[in-house]
Amino acid sequence: MKIKFALAKIKYSQAVLVLLFSTLAAFAQADAPFSINTSPLPAPTSPVNDYVGVFDPAAKQQLETRIKDFQKKNGVELAVAVVKTTGERPISEYSLAVARGWKIGSKADDNPSALLFIAIDDRKYFTQVSKDLEDELPDGVVGGLQRQYLVPEFKQANYSKGIADTINAYIRTIESKRSGGDAPPAANTERNRGSTGTSGGLYSIFCCLVVFGVIALIIWSNRRGGGKSGNDNDRWGGGGFGGGASALPWVIGSILTSGSGSSSSSSSSDWGGSSGGSDWGGFGGGGDFGGGGAGGDW
Repeated sequence: MKIKFALAKIKYSQAVLVLLFSTLAAFAQADAPFSINTSPLPAPTSPVNDYVGVFDPAAKQQLETRIKDFQKKNGVELAVAVVKTTGERPISEYSLAVARGWKIGSKADDNPSALLFIAIDDRKYFTQVSKDLEDELPDGVVGGLQRQYLVPEFKQANYSKGIADTINAYIRTIESKRSGGDAPPAANTERNRGSTGTSGGLYSIFCCLVVFGVIALIIWSNRRGGGKSGNDNDRWGGGGFGGGASALPWVIGSILTSGSGSSSSSSSSDWGGSSGGSDWGGFGGGGDFGGGGAGGDW
């Protein structure tokens, strides 16, 4: 029994250290000077990086599969990033830094790619289009598709649907242009109410419940171990699992990462892991973006 307690204490200490270092890394990243060639966001975990929680796992996986299948068939890399805010940085600059820093697109001479970037709290969006995709997705077309498919859904807080509809419109447009057509087929206007922006609120509530549950567990463990004898150093007592001081980094890390806006890397990891993004091999290493694209607000 003492061995089990000792192993549990070791695993808990390791988890606290990992979370503490993650928090310090987030601070270091936030304090780093902005560069148009370096992403201000953490490394991507999938083609769809949701740092806010607007996607439910099923909708996210469906869109990721669509993007990956399109890339395999046509060699075009598409990406999505959803953050709370870009701060005082214009979304055009912020999204360009992300597109270049993530190196979206292949390393080949022809590396068509695009990034659909959303800042929820700012109510702004921008699609960065690489130099080799501007023929298929010129700025005017991109702006028109966003106003047609993204804005109406966003005004209804249907964020995941608006994003998916816009990406699908990009895909149809690219395929149509490459096949010699002039315009993409009409979009499917049927609404998928199961993947609306309300999932973001439910996700936030769930995170709060988890935090309160962990705090309650710490208090319970502390009281349970408070009556240990002086010779029993292997039980979970005031200085072990139940110690409020040792749990403090976890609580602080949870609060910081859940409310840190555009640099919330924990959200990306959670959604990526639950949506089957583990088979994703990463972006191709291109990043050849010259600022082409279009954006707006809703």
